[in-house]
Amino acid sequence: MTGGSIFVHESAYVDEPSDLGEGTKIWHFCHVMSGAHIGKNCILGQNVFVGADVVVGNNVKIQNNVSLYAGVTLEDDVFCGPSCVFTNVMNPRSEIIRKEEYRATLIRRGATIGANATIVCGTTVGRFAFIAAGALVRTDVPDYALMAGVPAVRKGWMSRHGHRLQKRDNNGLLICPQSGWRYEESNGALTCRDADETYAE
Repeated sequence: MTGGSIFVHESAYVDEPSDLGEGTKIWHFCHVMSGAHIGKNCILGQNVFVGADVVVGNNVKIQNNVSLYAGVTLEDDVFCGPSCVFTNVMNPRSEIIRKEEYRATLIRRGATIGANATIVCGTTVGRFAFIAAGALVRTDVPDYALMAGVPAVRKGWMSRHGHRLQKRDNNGLLICPQSGWRYEESNGALTCRDADETYAE
């Protein structure tokens, strides 16, 4: 562990060696396994499990009852809602060891995973995407996409500030109702015209 401002509740277990960033708070009944890396200013709610070699970026919020298994990476500013699910094997069997078949899951900067959503292993959720509560994600998700349903399909676009993009200006650009930032839709992808897109590239 590193940093003097880390808080670990007395009921939590943090195995050594592990790497915790300054300002991170780990609450009741959590278990962080050795080799895990958790960045600065993260919050792990009750009963969160972080597996060996899992990477969690800075300013990540993980709500109650979430398990991050080996192969999962969360970039900066990711939000994981209560009881959302991550996997790491496509065809698990109790009697067959398949650790060599783990598939990586990447949740990119600023994405939100809703409560009880399931992210099937081997997928990438794009920057600032928004996965609705209860959705089943089994394919890659574009940046800013609003995904819902079982299986999840794109229902629209979300802004960096977490608002559904519906109104357009005179140039056909989508407008965030909170920030006023403009977004351009082209060939099934969305880019922000008014913010630095290079931060997480």
